[in-house]
Amino acid sequence: MSSRFLNLAETGKDKTILGVTSSILRRSWQHRMGPEEELEAALMVERYGLKEMSARILAGRSVRAGEAQDFMNPTLKAMMPDPSSLIDVDVAAERLARAVTNSEIVAVLGDYDVDGATSVALLTNWLRALGLQPVIHIPDRIAEGYGPNVNAIKDLSDKKANLLITVDCGSTSPAVFHQTSHLGMDVIVIDHHQCSPNLPEVLALVNPHRNDDVSRCEYLCSVGLVLLVLVATNRVLRQRGGFSSIREPDLLQWMDLVALGTVADVVPLVALNRAYVASGLRLANHPARNPGISALAAISKVCGPIDTNQLGFALAPRINAGGRLGNSFLGAQLLISKCRYETSLLAEQLDQLNKKRQEIEAETLAEAEAQARLEADSKTMVLVVASEKWHPGVMGLVAARLKEMYRCPVFAIAFDADGLGVGSGRSIRGVDMGKAVKAAVSEGLLIRGGGHAMATGISIQSHQVCAFRSFMEEELSLSVEEARIYDHLPVDGIITSRGADLQFAQLIMSMGPYGLGYPEPVFVFPSHRISFAEAFGSNHLRARLENDDGFSIGGVAFRAANSELGKIILQARGTKMHIAGSVSVNYWNGSQRPQLRLLDAAIPGKAGDSPRMFGLD
Repeated sequence: MSSRFLNLAETGKDKTILGVTSSILRRSWQHRMGPEEELEAALMVERYGLKEMSARILAGRSVRAGEAQDFMNPTLKAMMPDPSSLIDVDVAAERLARAVTNSEIVAVLGDYDVDGATSVALLTNWLRALGLQPVIHIPDRIAEGYGPNVNAIKDLSDKKANLLITVDCGSTSPAVFHQTSHLGMDVIVIDHHQCSPNLPEVLALVNPHRNDDVSRCEYLCSVGLVLLVLVATNRVLRQRGGFSSIREPDLLQWMDLVALGTVADVVPLVALNRAYVASGLRLANHPARNPGISALAAISKVCGPIDTNQLGFALAPRINAGGRLGNSFLGAQLLISKCRYETSLLAEQLDQLNKKRQEIEAETLAEAEAQARLEADSKTMVLVVASEKWHPGVMGLVAARLKEMYRCPVFAIAFDADGLGVGSGRSIRGVDMGKAVKAAVSEGLLIRGGGHAMATGISIQSHQVCAFRSFMEEELSLSVEEARIYDHLPVDGIITSRGADLQFAQLIMSMGPYGLGYPEPVFVFPSHRISFAEAFGSNHLRARLENDDGFSIGGVAFRAANSELGKIILQARGTKMHIAGSVSVNYWNGSQRPQLRLLDAAIPGKAGDSPRMFGLD
């Protein structure tokens, strides 16, 4: 591999790559690095001896030269903040330590997604290690909806629990806690969702999104927050001699759970999250890993080392499938169990539910796309689709697919026969959907609503849909318009199939873990012939790109065979295209080979083709 980088700091030219200002997916392709990043990368090479590609990946993701070594080798010791910096952590730790000391019955109530399941599993495993047997409740997505509810809390109280801990939910439930305050349970909320204007009146609310929290830990998901609470509680118990007769639980044994929840919840892989995932992946690839994760990896036919892609796209969907379609406790039960026979049975159940989910999703998405084509065009700023025939468990997935197609925030809503709708929203980068949903709740347009900037959940009456759509358009149109103007594909370099060999792919993989805030490198393969392309599996696409020198590389695009990108690549067999994608190592039948994940394409000449190249070939 020879390096031929264009130094933009010297040329002063614009950042457009190969003149592609509007790709197949209507994005401009732009060099990720500007002059400052180019100089920072050069400094990493000269002063710290980094490989040129490694330096460029780091600098292109805003890592400074002096931070490079720590960033590449993140450790919990270096990244872990004092848990006490979070509001109410000390209160929560004191109360939890008292529950352990007094052998109290502790109730754990969690969300039905992966962050909720891993949070419940982490907390439960810790409590059991100290001799407690918590009672657990995960609300049914359809029958109960998101978060704590009065009936569930009453049931937990009837089981003699005097401490309730909610994880990945509870911040937007002040009314529920008010109605159950007479039951006499202390309540600890550990959550990372945006808070209600009026905070719930509970013993402790650990949430970095509180207005009075200055910890700067808002990038953590709930399982990461649970770990901090347990670090603080171990400290309290240690100081009080609580481990004189019982062994202190080693929290490192559960880092694979923390990594799984962190990746699945798509929070930024920076700072402590990066250390969480790096530590968790080491454990996930060790024989001592969580038995449930082993069972999921086996049923998912994971080949090679587990990485963030496999956590997010193979394991997480199967855990989510239980909450979407059937038993919301299955995912947490799998991750709590230590019996390998039981975990294999649970993994099989979740795998079957996931297959059923895929079928329901495909059918629902086809109907939603047809509805969207009638209601939306290129100028649509917010899209709302709804039906009484849809399953509420796949609304988030449908919203995510439509968001990718129409490049705007999307809400998908499933109504029951009484006109009560349960929906999910997914937003585009730069558009804060969570804030707008909170405003809609305040305006009385939603029964309930909450979430993040990029993903929300809502409850709504059918007669409010038109007003809700108008409100969202008014709230979000300006930010959507701005986001579209600046929508582009950041590219790390241009490379040929000859340069993208196994050594190069291994180097790229070694710079992970990748995720939100630290994205996978993207490379452009210029004027490569599509020598082979076909659909396979459940709407997936595979292709082979061949350069004029005869070297080629295989590529895949998941859930893309029927997309605009997939259709054009299938039609382009035998012709040349510019292809953008990420390079990784594909493990199959004991062998390793480089593989490209197809992300975008452009037709040479039609997008202002330019001979200018930078990167590797």
